[in-house]
Formats: sequence, C-alpha cells, structure tokens
Amino acid sequence: MHAITIPEPGGPEALVWAEVPDPVPGEGQVLLDVVASGVNRADVLQRRGFYDPPPGESRYPGLECSGRIAAVGPGVSGWAVGDEVCALLAGGGYAEKVAVPAGQLLPVPKGMDIVTAAALPEVTATVWANVFMVAHLRPGETLLVHGGGSGIGTMAIQLGKAVGARVAVTAGSPEKLARCEELGADVLIDYREQDFVEEVRKATDGAGADVILDIMGAKYLERNVRALAVNGRLAVIGLQGGVKAELDLGALLKKRAAVMAASLRARPLSEKATIVAAVREHVWPLIEAGTVRPVVDRTVPMAQAAEAHRTLEDSSHVGKVLLVNES
Repeated sequence: MHAITIPEPGGPEALVWAEVPDPVPGEGQVLLDVVASGVNRADVLQRRGFYDPPPGESRYPGLECSGRIAAVGPGVSGWAVGDEVCALLAGGGYAEKVAVPAGQLLPVPKGMDIVTAAALPEVTATVWANVFMVAHLRPGETLLVHGGGSGIGTMAIQLGKAVGARVAVTAGSPEKLARCEELGADVLIDYREQDFVEEVRKATDGAGADVILDIMGAKYLERNVRALAVNGRLAVIGLQGGVKAELDLGALLKKRAAVMAASLRARPLSEKATIVAAVREHVWPLIEAGTVRPVVDRTVPMAQAAEAHRTLEDSSHVGKVLLVNES
C-alpha cells in the first residue's frame, strides 16, 4: 500500500507519499480500506517533530478516517467485511489501509456519504468528551468556543445549540464569524478587534461563560479565567498559544471554577471506546436527523497532503479539510 510518511520533521514538503508494508489487524482490530482521512492540527505538530504517536501505534499521521472493512481480526464481533465505517485513530489515517481497534469504529451515519464521514470522529469525540462528559454543559448555560471556524469549533457550536445552550464564539474574520452564525452561534467575537472577556460579560449581563472550550492554552489562560462564570469550567484542548502561563488561584477560588485539560490520542483503548460509544448514543442521532452536520471546507487527494497542511497553517479554511484516496 501507499501512505504519507515523514522521513524527517519539517514543513509541508516533509510529507512523502511512499510505498509501505500493509498493516495486519491484531486481536480486537479490523483492517480498513481508507476512503478519506481528516486533517488535524495534531498532524501538523507531528510533521514538525513535536507530537510523536503513542508507543506501538502507526508512525504515519492521521487521527481519523472513513473507509470499508477489508478484514476482521480475532476477537471482533458486531462488524463485518464490507461495512462502511468511520474511525478514531491514534495514527495511520494518511494511508490506503489502516488497522483500527473495533471499539473506535462508528457506522457511517444514515444519509451521509462515506467521504464526508471522515470529518466526524475526531471532532465529535473531542467535543463530546470535553464539553459534555467532563465539563457537563447544561441547557441554558453559556458555552464559549475559541476558534469557532475550525473543525472542532463548527461542531461545538452545533452540539451546544442542540442541547439548549447559548453559544459564543471567537474567530479572526467577519467571514468566519458569519459562518459561525449560520451554524447557530449567538455571540460573535472578532478576536482581532474585540476583547472576548468584555464581550462575553456584556452578552451574559456580567455573569460570564459557564463552559469555555479552549484551543490556545497559555496565551488565553488568564483571560479565560476572567471570562468564566461562578462555577465555570475551562476545558483546554489545544496549545496553539503556548504551554506555560501563570494562574491566579485566587481568581479561580473566588469563582469556584475548574480548569481541566485533555487530549484523545494517548488515552487507553477502554477510555476511547467509552467516548466513541457515547458519541454513537448521543451525537449520531442528531447527525442522522440533520440537526448537526460536519462542515467540510475542501477535499484534497491523499498524495497531496502537503497542500492540505498549508491550508491548515494558513487558517484560511472553515471546518474540516479532508484527504481522499483516489480510486
């Protein structure tokens, strides 16, 4: 088979489409013929040499894909050769084939084409795990989503609205904010022109956001704490703005607030399976009903993954960029 390899860390040109050995499904795994794979910020970090896959996992980038089951390994039940699925991965999605633990499989939602389904696993699992399973967003609360035009952001807006929350977003252009509004965002904040702390306070009569989903990390930590409501919960899922910052614990204590941080990739298989099962139970019905949909900015041939990475680094996209294996 062919896969995108990274012989040496570097820029987008470091991604090389090369012939590699076929993966073999082990105990509890299935082998997929990959149709499409989602592109994520974590893939860019891996390409640069800053985010290695967990030990024993595929060295090729790609944290989600869609495809058809080509073989079923020992100990797998409930799935059969030919099933159309999408999957959460620890790596290996930028390839023609990938081996996946069965607990990380989801059926392609009814009414959705198999390519578009590749846009779902990482964003739905990340948002559901952090906003709902950990931060426990409730109806009537306010959710602040940083990077509302991203794949994560566009899904968080829709899921927040679907459960009856009020959603505020930050984004870097009027065009992206307009797209966020189309998806249901109630409060639109241009972070280049506006102070999100003040805008959230104004929109909530001074109360602040009950839950904040943050991709920036250190750069936003102090302001995020100021933007939180009493009993607020800050979920940090990205470090685009750095890894180290000072935290005023007094401000946190006054608000009885919580700061939590999590990533998906290195979690144990059992935890990933629990998250995927929750996504199938709670999110898949919303997708199949048309209440929630993935936002796909563009598709790019798998062998041209460098082009997709340039798009992500330019931040010129809204929603997901997908790599597609050309048949």
